[in-house]
Amino acid sequence: MSNKLSAERSPYLQMHKDNPVNWYPWCSEAFEIAQRENKPVFISIGYSACHWCHVVADESFSNPDFAAVANRFFVCIKVDKEEHPAVDTVYMNACQLLTGRGGWPLNVLATPDGKPFFAFTYLPRDRMSSLLANVAMGWHQNKASYEKTAAIVTDRMERLAHSVHPTQPTARLWENQFQRLRSSFDREFGGFGEAPKFPSPQNLLFLLEYHRYTGDELALHMAELTLTCMYRGGIFDHIGGGFCRYSTDARWQVPHFEKMLYDNAMLVYTYAEAYARTGNALYRIAAERSADYVIRELGSPTGGFFSSQNADSDGEEGKYYALTPDEVESVLGKNDAQVFCLHYRITHPGNFEGRNIPNLIGEDSPEEDSELMSDLRADIYRFRLERSRLSRDEKILTAWNGMMIAALAKAGRVFGKEKYLNAAMEAEEFIRDALTRRGRLLLRWQSGEAKFAGCLEDYVYYAWALTELADSGCGPEYARAARDVMDTVEELFADPSEGGYFYCTDDDKHLPVRPKEVWDGAYPSGNAVALYVLLKLQKDDPDPALAERAQRQMAFLSGAARSYDCPFALTAMMKFAGERVRQ
Repeated sequence: MSNKLSAERSPYLQMHKDNPVNWYPWCSEAFEIAQRENKPVFISIGYSACHWCHVVADESFSNPDFAAVANRFFVCIKVDKEEHPAVDTVYMNACQLLTGRGGWPLNVLATPDGKPFFAFTYLPRDRMSSLLANVAMGWHQNKASYEKTAAIVTDRMERLAHSVHPTQPTARLWENQFQRLRSSFDREFGGFGEAPKFPSPQNLLFLLEYHRYTGDELALHMAELTLTCMYRGGIFDHIGGGFCRYSTDARWQVPHFEKMLYDNAMLVYTYAEAYARTGNALYRIAAERSADYVIRELGSPTGGFFSSQNADSDGEEGKYYALTPDEVESVLGKNDAQVFCLHYRITHPGNFEGRNIPNLIGEDSPEEDSELMSDLRADIYRFRLERSRLSRDEKILTAWNGMMIAALAKAGRVFGKEKYLNAAMEAEEFIRDALTRRGRLLLRWQSGEAKFAGCLEDYVYYAWALTELADSGCGPEYARAARDVMDTVEELFADPSEGGYFYCTDDDKHLPVRPKEVWDGAYPSGNAVALYVLLKLQKDDPDPALAERAQRQMAFLSGAARSYDCPFALTAMMKFAGERVRQ
């Protein structure tokens, strides 16, 4: 029997619609039942491209014995984090407070009114079943202890949302950020920290801007080594273009294979910026091949861009990408296969479970895009498509499309390519026509349905896209539209008492807190992008009200940067207000 997910459009929720777990979507009905029956809530959050989300779905959520425990003792809610980013943000903060770490699938146990008291990520089925059974017993024997924990966690999240004290910006803030990056920099392969390694393009944009502002050559070296090693590694898809989510090793060799629109958007933007600063042809190749990948494989006939491609194909992670020398020879013939395999490090021992992720690690030549190699890659690309297919999450998300529009507008401007500008303008038109209702943005479009009120990220990333289109000569109307969007941001999300912008409106009564994010995660925070856009608009618009908003937001994020990682906000300060900031 189907649960309550059969009518949902989300591919992630559709993946669970035939589970024996009696899932509800995020809705009032689920919480009303939990309160009426005095049951805790089991909230499970993930996304369709997530490999471990598929694993737990197959191991646990499809199992009748697990479902019997979950259904008897809990009201179960399944959430697509990309449709409900505010829900994900709140409960991810709770998970990090409770466990010190986070990730997906994100599973949270909460009181009937949604206050979290326990959180975990992936667990094998037996351990998860035992955990739920033990919590259910504890709920009936000593519910007060769980409610006390939930109250403490909720209070800490509330204080976290109001923890920033605005202050005047100083150059010391970006000096401190540079030293933090320097201390964690991998001097051999670039990037920051140990494996797994994430691209973190906002760090690279910060380093490029820090070099421009201070002349520090080490900052430029850190950015360039990282950009070069990421492109040469297996995290970049050398056959089809585009970047995977992150690298499981320090060398950027073996990726976690899902491909996300937001990663590729921010990386196209960053490589285009690096090319504009240095003229290095490798950065142009990386940016153009990633932009071409997005247009070709994530482009929608409607003009927007889909969200992601899955890590798995035919039930196996990475199968789509991995190659053997014999497969290459069967496609290219012996002589061309030898050239191809030598170039892309494809060997019989392999570098990934007996097969190979193509890479250029250790390659010194600045240019690998010869006509011959391009033709050989095209042949292997067609072979991959015939051998297996990647599933695609066809949600069109406003925020992520805003990022991609900004990236394509910049790439079109920097590389002089009309096709990127045209794709950017088509996607912007789609947001304006399909994801806007009475001056308000909606969060996602799926199979003809636009739904869910836009969050801060949707508005500010769209505004950023509009300013990049204006900068690329697409028309002054884009700058005027960006100002209108930022006026709406002020109306819907501003915190007039403490500064900054809340993540969402206060319409969702089931969220235990209204979050306010200031730190950069996988991509820059909404507050940081708001500052970037406000400062950018202020350059060309002398309106005192706009200047006051920009100064207020800069003071808010200056306070945040004293305690949190805010590289994109600091980039904005250097780029647009550096000369006005005291040393």
